[in-house]
Amino acid sequence: MSTRSMAPERQVALPPQPGQKHPRRPISVASLEVVIARAVALFGILFGAQTLLAALGQRPLIDPVWWTVMVVAFYGALLASGVASVLRRGTRLANAAIAVVFLLSLVFWIPGVAEGGWSAVERPWVWFMVTVATAAAAVAFTVWAAAIYLLVTPVLYGILRLSVFGGSADPTITALDVIYSVLLGGAVLAIITMLRSAAASVDAAQSTALSSYLDAVGEHAREVERVQVDAIVHDTVLSAFLSAGRAETDEHRQQATSLAKTAIVHLKAAELAAPEERGGVYAQVVARRITETQARMGQPFRIEIDDLGDTVLPVLAAESLYSATRQAMVNSIQHAGAEGVSRWVTMRRHGPAGVRIEVGDTGVGFVVDEIPSERLGVRVSIIDRMHGAGGEARIESAPGEGTLVFIDWPADPGEGLSA
Repeated sequence: MSTRSMAPERQVALPPQPGQKHPRRPISVASLEVVIARAVALFGILFGAQTLLAALGQRPLIDPVWWTVMVVAFYGALLASGVASVLRRGTRLANAAIAVVFLLSLVFWIPGVAEGGWSAVERPWVWFMVTVATAAAAVAFTVWAAAIYLLVTPVLYGILRLSVFGGSADPTITALDVIYSVLLGGAVLAIITMLRSAAASVDAAQSTALSSYLDAVGEHAREVERVQVDAIVHDTVLSAFLSAGRAETDEHRQQATSLAKTAIVHLKAAELAAPEERGGVYAQVVARRITETQARMGQPFRIEIDDLGDTVLPVLAAESLYSATRQAMVNSIQHAGAEGVSRWVTMRRHGPAGVRIEVGDTGVGFVVDEIPSERLGVRVSIIDRMHGAGGEARIESAPGEGTLVFIDWPADPGEGLSA
């Protein structure tokens, strides 16, 4: 009977894990911004298409150059917002362009109207786009800036409408138009603000829950590894030691030697065996943990997180990326110097489903090939850790030129690890 069989077997509780497929992604600020940008772009393009007929009909009443510049600029900004919402890039810039161009069209309306004033009975074509402009401002600007825009733009239109250049409209009707625009635009701004606030709360809760989950699965992985090592130690290593201690004949010594060889084989197999990975962790969670870790450190790091999308990492890879990055940050604080040193961490997609993290500083630097063997923080905590998770770590440094640590998962085929 082995020594291990006499000890009670410890049950390891496996924390809940996502399935083989990507876990369902709840609402987030990023996904909500995409929905809002696309809705406002679609709303603007549809209203713009209807308003274009009015703009064409009022062209004879407006200076041709002014009309061409304003219409091309405004409708160009509308189309740019639609493209940006599809590409998920530059949506705020495109909507800011809509708001600014529309405001300029009101400011410079009087110089653009043909001599003799506005003789048309109908409203100027810009009236139909007031709500589109205020909605674009709600997407592009902060809440307070969008609120100011919401008040200024309709009032400016009302002043224009009351003047001879806007048709000398009835004050009561004009006041109702202004109030209508403020109320409608205010409703849009309120809805967008509430949705953003709710999504931010969901993001915060998700970040806390997923960070706790990552800690739990990391603890589980370490517990499983400890149990495996305990089993090997009890079943093979200790048996080999006991057999060697009691060996008094050549036959007993041969048996002890055989047990020792078996123990070595088991230890190597345990080292090479991949841990159980039935689930995954979003790369965004690793990024949040790195950001939270930086906030607790004494020296500031500039954190830059590119769009990681729905990238999901194996549990071991996620834990290794976080731990190796944290160690690289600690090394920078301890060895790069303090005065005048800039430090940064960037994280972005690498390949179709991978991640690259760069930890850098402008500190004193060192000769990579001369890293002392006792510097376990580099060789074991960074390089070996990533190697064991199927990734790689590469260090670039020189005296007086700072240090760059590149941490990749998965490893690039055909590239070795640099110490």
